Amino acid sequence: MAQTVGDYLLQRLREWGVEQVFAYPGDGINGIVASFGKADNQPRFVQARHEEMAAFSAVGYAKFSGNVGVCMATSGPGAIHLLNGLYDAKLDHVPVVAIVGQTARSAMGGSYQQEIDLQALYKDVASEYLVEVNVAEQLPNALDRAIRTAQSSRCPTALIIPADLQEEPYEAPKHAFKQVPSSPPSTSWPAPVPPERDLDAAAEVLNAGEKVAVLVGQGARGAAEEVRQLAEVTGAGVAKALLGKDVLSDELPYVTGAVGLLGTRPSYELMRDCDTLLIVGSNFPYSQFLPDFGQARAVQIDLDGRFIGMRYPTEVNLVGDSAATLRALLPRLTSKPDRSWRETIEKNVASWWDTVDKEAAVDAEPVNPMAIVSELSKRIPENAIVTADSGSSTNWYARNLRIRGDIRGSLSGTLATMGPGVPYAIGAKFAHPDRPVIALVGDGAMQMNGLAELITIARYHTLWSDPTCVICVFHNNDLNQVTWELRAMGGAPKFEESQSLPDVDYAGFALSLGLTALTVDKPDQLASAWDTALSAGKPAVLDVRCDPEVPPIPPHATFEQMKSAAQSVLKGDPDAFHLIAQGVKTKLQEFLPGRKN
Repeated sequence: MAQTVGDYLLQRLREWGVEQVFAYPGDGINGIVASFGKADNQPRFVQARHEEMAAFSAVGYAKFSGNVGVCMATSGPGAIHLLNGLYDAKLDHVPVVAIVGQTARSAMGGSYQQEIDLQALYKDVASEYLVEVNVAEQLPNALDRAIRTAQSSRCPTALIIPADLQEEPYEAPKHAFKQVPSSPPSTSWPAPVPPERDLDAAAEVLNAGEKVAVLVGQGARGAAEEVRQLAEVTGAGVAKALLGKDVLSDELPYVTGAVGLLGTRPSYELMRDCDTLLIVGSNFPYSQFLPDFGQARAVQIDLDGRFIGMRYPTEVNLVGDSAATLRALLPRLTSKPDRSWRETIEKNVASWWDTVDKEAAVDAEPVNPMAIVSELSKRIPENAIVTADSGSSTNWYARNLRIRGDIRGSLSGTLATMGPGVPYAIGAKFAHPDRPVIALVGDGAMQMNGLAELITIARYHTLWSDPTCVICVFHNNDLNQVTWELRAMGGAPKFEESQSLPDVDYAGFALSLGLTALTVDKPDQLASAWDTALSAGKPAVLDVRCDPEVPPIPPHATFEQMKSAAQSVLKGDPDAFHLIAQGVKTKLQEFLPGRKN
């Protein structure tokens, strides 16, 4: 039997080391689906419940493996459904290749069923590389370029393959004009270092500073040791952008935690008081949480020159690999004998964690959502992977989860879309089947698509050498982040018709799928529930009924600002007095006797 284009596509993916394709079938990719059957399902066709979830799973796989994630969908509606996940990849700089079907070539332009202009549709999201394959000889070069571009630019790329071409005999490209053969799958990546004069200029700025702050993002993940050494030499504190939360351990006394609206008070204080700023591998966009204009001299290190010097007036811009650049910079730095700045940072950090513990212990109705993540922090395995969804639960992931050991964590950092928490976890399990994975997900995201993806977990968990995959649902029957945004930003009370969610038994649904299921509706049940879920030996859903009125108070919020928010909700919010009480009780923990600063 002759090898078809679909057969060759899978062969080439195998040659690139692709082990799974996150996908959903449809007649626009029937030729490729048939090829999976002929290839004994190699690479594995991982069937999501929805194409958007397939794309999110590919993003999660890429984030936690460092390899290209591959997703696939049919023409028309399937290709449309991939878009949100692909935009998540684009905005968080994640390598993903999308393979989508298209109407047969002979029918194009004839208003055929499910025919849409995919090149126009994908032009923005796959702007770095998008191609429609129209002859077999085009395929190897097109696929190889899609993968190499995704890798080199850390972005989504896309191949459009018409349905009829997938079933045609494959013909290899010839060494002839207009027919481009492709090199074997392999790539070697450099670790560029800026010129000596620029390294000297950066060292001058850092050596002159008396109060040095470092901000790290996901681009610093491979440079953790170098960042630690720099912090020791300069006496700096290190804050983390949310996508860089897992770069450094929170057990280091000078690591101030996340920065920004979802960040910590010591990170806010670090940026407020520093005179020198080093940004490593981060494009953190919220300049209001960086030093005031003109306050600090600044240096930035980033591999991608397109994203440098954008967020703060940096004096020296070093385009290069973070680890290699820092290694070249370190011998140029002089140790600072005055450690008063470092001592202040460490005191603020210790006081913050004491405050976090006190805030998590504040009584709520029925469970304080901060306690959910604080209890996890006490027992999370040091090789765990944590995925977080978008919503008020993201606040507790950002502030309460203590990173240590080899813990990895991520979320939709820039698009901040709802829904990736559970499919990210699925992608993470395929990337690291031997590591426990925990997803922290609000009930809005679970109702949006997380419930359906529990079916995917139930289907595939026997493939994972460690099947531990805990989906923790923050069950408060409220679209809570938007509720708080209405209150704090819009000065409007909660609007029940848009914000209230129908009550769902998440644990009951998980139990129907054969998963471990635990319901928590009392604070004293929380610790043992986490212990059970993490030791169950199979995937588990932890359904925690938590208080929607525990406020995600920004680290810089004052009592005057809280008073203003309270006045707005008193206009008619159905839970006004309860939420004001919770807010006051929570904020008071910063000022209780025994606070360390």
